[in-house]
Amino acid sequence: MPVVFFRNAAGEAAGGSSTLRILVATDCHLGYLEKDELRRSDSFDTFEEIFSLAEKHNVDFLLLGGNLFHENKPSRSTLVRTIEILRRRCLHDRPVQFQVVSDHAASLQNLFGRPNFEDQNINVGLPVFTIHGDHDDPTGVDNMSAIDVLAATGFVNYFGKVDIGSSGVGHMSIHPILIKKGATSVALYGLGNVRDARLSTMIQTPGAIGWMKHESTEDMPLSDWFNILVLHQNRIKGSLDNGINERLLPDFLDLVIWGHEHECLVDPKEVPGMGFHITQPGSSIATSLTSDEAKQKHVLLLEINGMKYRPTNIPLKTVRPFEYAEVVLEGQTDVNANNEASVDAHLDKVVANLIEKNETTAGSGSEPKLPLVRIKVDYSGFLTIHPQRFGQKYVGKVANPQDMIVFSRSAKRRQNTQENVGGSGELNTNELNQHTLEALVAESSLILQNMQLLPLDDLDTALHVFVNKDDNLAFHSCLQKNTEEAINRLTATKAGTDIEDEDAMVAHGLDQFMQAREKGRTQTPTTSTALSAFQELKCSSDPDQDSRHDSNELIETSDGECHHEKTAMPGKRPAPFPATARGRKTDLASFRAPVVKEEVDDRGAKKGRPSPHVAGRYGAVRRKR
Repeated sequence: MPVVFFRNAAGEAAGGSSTLRILVATDCHLGYLEKDELRRSDSFDTFEEIFSLAEKHNVDFLLLGGNLFHENKPSRSTLVRTIEILRRRCLHDRPVQFQVVSDHAASLQNLFGRPNFEDQNINVGLPVFTIHGDHDDPTGVDNMSAIDVLAATGFVNYFGKVDIGSSGVGHMSIHPILIKKGATSVALYGLGNVRDARLSTMIQTPGAIGWMKHESTEDMPLSDWFNILVLHQNRIKGSLDNGINERLLPDFLDLVIWGHEHECLVDPKEVPGMGFHITQPGSSIATSLTSDEAKQKHVLLLEINGMKYRPTNIPLKTVRPFEYAEVVLEGQTDVNANNEASVDAHLDKVVANLIEKNETTAGSGSEPKLPLVRIKVDYSGFLTIHPQRFGQKYVGKVANPQDMIVFSRSAKRRQNTQENVGGSGELNTNELNQHTLEALVAESSLILQNMQLLPLDDLDTALHVFVNKDDNLAFHSCLQKNTEEAINRLTATKAGTDIEDEDAMVAHGLDQFMQAREKGRTQTPTTSTALSAFQELKCSSDPDQDSRHDSNELIETSDGECHHEKTAMPGKRPAPFPATARGRKTDLASFRAPVVKEEVDDRGAKKGRPSPHVAGRYGAVRRKR
C-alpha cells in the first residue's frame, strides 16, 4: 500500500523531516536563438520559472538532466545571464535540510572536493545538481565544458562526468552521490552524454561499467537505499544502433530520469521485468518544432520517503505556445495540383485556424507571446510554394514566419521517383540522401587500410566536435590521447621483453597493440545476441499491466524478484560490477632517437649522410637528427 502523507494545520506533511523533495527538469537549452530579438529570452524566462516553482514548493534541491546550455561554447551574454540567475536564486539564508555522506571527490567534478552548500565561503540555500548533455559536453585537451565554469564558481554541483578512454571498449566507474535526509537515503547516479554506439557496446560488455555502491551495514543495508539514475541519451525500445535500450540498464535501480528526449512523458512508467520506473520530463523549450514538442511542457516534483515516492507533474506557463499540423494536399477539393495559388490559399486557411486555436487556449498571462507554428505539408503530385515568401504575410502574427512550412513527400511517392530516376541514369539533387561527413570518412577504404594507431571512431568523434562544437583542438586532443596510449603500451612491451634492438621492439609493440585492439573489437557482443542473453536473465511480467499512477498517490518500487538461481542472498540486491583501475606510466627516455655517427672513406673524407627516410615494417620512418 502506498504511504499517505497526513497534513497538519500548517499545511506541511507530518514526518516531513524525512521527505526529500526534488524538482526535476531537463534540456533547458539556455541561449537558444539568442540572436533572434523575439525569442532570445524564451529559455531564460522558463529557467526563471523553474526556480520560482522550486521556491514555491520548498524543494531540497534542483536536479537537471543535461543540456543546460544550447551551445557547447555559450556566448558571454548567455554565460553571464545564467550566472546572474543562479546567484539570485541559489544564494540565500535558507538552510539545507539534507547531507551528502559519500566520497565527494569520486562523485563530484570540482577542485574543492565537496558540494557547494558545504563550502563556508558560499551561502547556498538552493543546491543545483546537474549532468552534461550532448550540447554542453566537455571537449578539448583538458576535457572541460561550460558547466565546469559554473561548478568552479560554486553555483552548481556537476556530476556524471567520466573518462572512458580513447580507444577500444573502454571502462568507467559511476560513483553515486549518497544523500540522507532523516530516515530517507538516496543514491543519485549520474551519467553525462556518451556517444550512443559506444555506450551501448560498453553496457553489453561485462565489466566495462562499474556501478559503485557503498558498503552495506546493519543499520543501512543496500536494500534501504533509493537508487536514482540520471542520464542523457537517445532512448529507443528496438534496435540498439541509434540509442540506448532501457532494458539494458541495471535492475538494482528504482527510478531513471531520462534526458535528451524532448517529448514530455513525465508520468513514471514501469519497465516490465526490470523493477524500476522511467520518467522523461522532456525539454523546457521547443527547439526542433516537431509533433512531440507540441505537447504541454512540464517539470517533475519528486517526493521520496524511504523506498516510496510520489511524482507530481507541474506545467510550465512561460513556454512559448506551439501549434503543429500535418497537411496532405492530395484529396483536398480546394487545391489544384498545377496551381500554386490554390496551394497558398489552402495553407492560409490552415495557419488562420492554428492562430485562432492558440488565442482560444491561451492563458490569462499579462503579456501573451506570439505562437510558434509549424505545418508539415505532403506535396506529392502538387506544385510547391516559396516557404519564406509565404511566411512574410505572418510577420507580427507568429514567432517563426521564416520556417512555418516544411514540405515532404510520402514514402511511396519517393520510391516511385527513385525507380524512375534509376532507369534514366539521371539524379535529382533534391532526392539525394544527405550523407554526413562521418559516413563519407567511413566509406574510404584507403583510410581503413592505412590507419594503424588512430581508431576511425575517434576520428569520427573529433570531426563531429570540430564541426558542431567549434573546437579547434579536437584533432589535437584525439592525437594526444591515442599517442599517449600507444606509448604506454610500447613502454610496457619493452619492460616485459628481452628485445634489445629498438626498431624490433617498436615493431613487436605495435603488433601487440594492434592485436589487442582488434581483439577488443571482434569480442564485442552483437546487438541481438547480447540483448537476448540479457533478457534471459530478467523476469517476465505482464506487458499489458498499466503502470500509470495517480499523481496524488505514492508509488512503491519493487525489487523485481526472479525465479532464476542467483548467487546473491535472497532478498538482497545484486552486487555491483567489479571496478578496475588502469594506471598510466610514460617513459619518454626510452624513445630517444639513436645518434647517427658520421663515417669517413679511405681518404679521410666524410661520407654523405644517410637518407633520413629508412624503410621499415610500417612504412618510411623519419629519423631525428
